[in-house]
Amino acid sequence: MASTPLFAEASFASFVSSLFDKAAIISKAASSDFNSQTVPLLEPAVNIDPNPAKGGGGINIVGGEALAADAGPSGTAAQAEAKPVSTQISVYTVHQGDTLSEIAQMFDVSVKTIVWANDIKNNKINPGQVLVILPVTGIRHTVVKGETLASIAKKYKGDIDEIAQYNDIENGVVAVGDTLLIPDGEMLAAPATVKSSTTRTSPLRGAGGPRIDSYYTWPVNGGVLTQSLHGYDAVDIGASTGTGILASAGGVVIVARSSGWNGGYGSYVVIQHPNGTQTLYAHMSAVFVSVGDIVAAGQSIGSIGATGKATGPHLHFEVRGAANPFTH
Repeated sequence: MASTPLFAEASFASFVSSLFDKAAIISKAASSDFNSQTVPLLEPAVNIDPNPAKGGGGINIVGGEALAADAGPSGTAAQAEAKPVSTQISVYTVHQGDTLSEIAQMFDVSVKTIVWANDIKNNKINPGQVLVILPVTGIRHTVVKGETLASIAKKYKGDIDEIAQYNDIENGVVAVGDTLLIPDGEMLAAPATVKSSTTRTSPLRGAGGPRIDSYYTWPVNGGVLTQSLHGYDAVDIGASTGTGILASAGGVVIVARSSGWNGGYGSYVVIQHPNGTQTLYAHMSAVFVSVGDIVAAGQSIGSIGATGKATGPHLHFEVRGAANPFTH
């Protein structure tokens, strides 16, 4: 009986030794036997999760107020205070057995973020359905005595209807101690920023990034700038309904929504560009492209309208991943 542990220990040592011997043989073969004809081919990943093997996240609070999602497929930062937060848009095709909560966890956003951006009713999704995952950020606010929904919306330049919808507020009534998320909310007392010749920072969510102005062209047949930088590095370009909207740079269409509220964007298009950035064109009256289309700079992709959250016909134009070149 006393010899059994020693025998087990010796067996284990022999097993480990054999593993190292095999590893040495494999290493030698890899360095001498493999060539362009015999090297094993790479195989594609088959995991349907676009963000596999990533630890759980949650929501980071920046400066005690602003919300920022953890690192995910949309490119948001794991440490918002240490890295710039990206605003890349993701698309996801629902698989059999998927739930909204699982998809939300996969992309490190809330369920409401997905529901709100895709006009989902009764939290019901179906296999094959394509979801747009917007990296919604905003302002977290705790209601204090004397505040109303209207005063909170005014304080953060938010939309009262969106705040009510996003926070499931009925009849516009809020109570002291309620914690609200203000979509598109802006901090009024933003710290001053310093501009450089290559990068730009901004108190607006998602703003900033390298300046590559020459890459993008004016996205409207005519039109005038009616609102400077706001929201997700966006500008508004006013023009009459039906005026042509042009791709600001070449790329692939990843979102093409021709109907629905879509989180306030109405009918809109998103183009993914080879340089890693995205441009978004919102409030269209008509969409001329489909998901997967390859478009060239200057190609017509739709026409000016006032769908979604818009007070009049105009193009809401965003650049995600770089500075918007049409801010002045």
